[in-house]
Amino acid sequence: MVSETIDLLKSELPVEQETLILAGDHITGLVLVDVVNGFCTVGAGNLAPRVPDKQISGMVDESVQLARVFCQNKWPVFAFLDSHHPDIPEHPYPPHCIAGTDESKLVPELQWLENEPNVTLRCKDCIDGFLGSIEKDGSNVFVDWVKTNQIKDILVVGICTDICVLDFVCSALSARNRGILTPLDDVIVYSRGCATFDLPVQVARNIKGTLAHPQELMHHIGLYMAKGRGAKVVSEVSFVKLSEP
Repeated sequence: MVSETIDLLKSELPVEQETLILAGDHITGLVLVDVVNGFCTVGAGNLAPRVPDKQISGMVDESVQLARVFCQNKWPVFAFLDSHHPDIPEHPYPPHCIAGTDESKLVPELQWLENEPNVTLRCKDCIDGFLGSIEKDGSNVFVDWVKTNQIKDILVVGICTDICVLDFVCSALSARNRGILTPLDDVIVYSRGCATFDLPVQVARNIKGTLAHPQELMHHIGLYMAKGRGAKVVSEVSFVKLSEP
């Protein structure tokens, strides 16, 4: 019954997905959103999966593969790391990804990024990474990254599709439309490189004040909302080697 309902909703709210081919002929930046232990590693914290999760592990695998190709080509990579002060809660969520703990660190498969010269790491203490990139002087680390590298497109992966990924994508699109992110053209969301958490209704109803969050449905809704705001959504990413001059 649940799968039939999801299929019905997908048919009523379709998300047309494209194939992205990267040839290196113009600058594309990779943005990884919160691929940290606290959201991805089994048993790592309050918001981590309790058991192995196929959608989340698939997202990690796709993120690792993309990150390796981007780093091999010295293309720009920007990674957000959810990181919170222990005394500053982020309602409505329980304490998670406390700064200085393993929760706020990249998953083991991506920790090598810390030593890559083309990678910018940004700890953020809020859902929206764009807002989390604002410095005390009003500058924005993400905006500076786009401008410094003259990035034309960003390819976004990470977790959660309908929360941190979606909020960042929407802010980036608004900033692009306002001319704040020149020369950025497209914000591209890779569906298989994104994931969200699973909290079935039968579990949520036993936790006071908690909303149900069916994984497959909310992942789809996140993609649908991103596309509706102007992002491109792709289901495949491939690379073409440029011919030697």
